[in-house]
Amino acid sequence: MQLVSCRGSRVARGLAAGLTAATLLAACGRGVPQDTAPTTGAAAAATPAPPPPAAALRVVVLGDSLTAGFGLASDEAYPSILQRRMREAGLAVDVVNAGVSGDTSAGGLRRLDWALEGPVRVLVVALGGNDALRGLTVDDLKRNLTAIIERAQARKVTVILAGMEAPPNLGRPYASAFRQVYPELAATHRVALLPFLLEGVAGVADLNQEDGIHPNAMGARRVADNLWPYIERAVRARVTHD
Repeated sequence: MQLVSCRGSRVARGLAAGLTAATLLAACGRGVPQDTAPTTGAAAAATPAPPPPAAALRVVVLGDSLTAGFGLASDEAYPSILQRRMREAGLAVDVVNAGVSGDTSAGGLRRLDWALEGPVRVLVVALGGNDALRGLTVDDLKRNLTAIIERAQARKVTVILAGMEAPPNLGRPYASAFRQVYPELAATHRVALLPFLLEGVAGVADLNQEDGIHPNAMGARRVADNLWPYIERAVRARVTHD
């Protein structure tokens, strides 16, 4: 299992502290400034530039193939789009794509501790789609998501919960119970709730790949639009608080 950073590189050993793309660009272009003051009998002394600061804040998006960007280039997945928006907004934040195709809420829970290593301050929980596709119990979904939220909050991580919908072929009672898990958990644990991650994307042919499930590049941008206000608000609050 591998996590994909939003700058397109593979993270081989957990979530090592990284640099924002903006910081890296600045560092590459800075070089080593030379002291222009004359010295006696010697060339001007070179003054080493200070090392670029690591991003003080990390956002992790814990999800499945929708988050991983199934069928897309790595820079087209919605966490990568969110990373670029952070840079454009002048926020020194790393957005880490912790999406694993096929993952259920139980899978997300199993890898949570690894995902939360390092300076993680915001966690987006975007799980549940595969639970529904496999017809797993709503009680299990609720139990797993509860554990994820509580573990994150115990580390003082701000949680954003992204809701999902069950397919209608599983029946109205299941779909209704599934849908209610997300607002109930958000209210109980006082976390921000995006009611439906795929709002405006699900069922829209032009925004999905041929399978009708995974967003295409345009759809991924719409998903990023859905999440951006929640993430920006959480990040700015953490920057102010921390």
